[in-house]
Amino acid sequence: MSKKEVDDYLASLPEPKRSTLEALRRTILEVLPDAEEGMSYGLPAFRSQGKVIAGFAAFKNHLSYLPHSGSVFSELGDELSRYEKSSGALRFPVDQPLPKALVQKLITVRTRQVLGG
Repeated sequence: MSKKEVDDYLASLPEPKRSTLEALRRTILEVLPDAEEGMSYGLPAFRSQGKVIAGFAAFKNHLSYLPHSGSVFSELGDELSRYEKSSGALRFPVDQPLPKALVQKLITVRTRQVLGG
């Protein structure tokens, strides 16, 4: 895994997608400071103890937070009601980063699922 791959992915994006995902990256790393950055399935991903905990992606008309689990969102219920989602992606606007408190909850659920605690 390589931080440079994530840098390159972000550098390839137009604004405001780039700065919005850079803000999400900073938030993920604040919440999960020991995370290894790299790519998973061709998209930026963050691993802890070898397990993918979080990721993100840019699409034509939206951005996505990727929990790398289909069961994370169901644990957060109404807290995600303002966002469109599928089982594996939380969609958000290209110019509005996810709130830090929400990212922290998403990471906490996923970390508990894969690492226990």
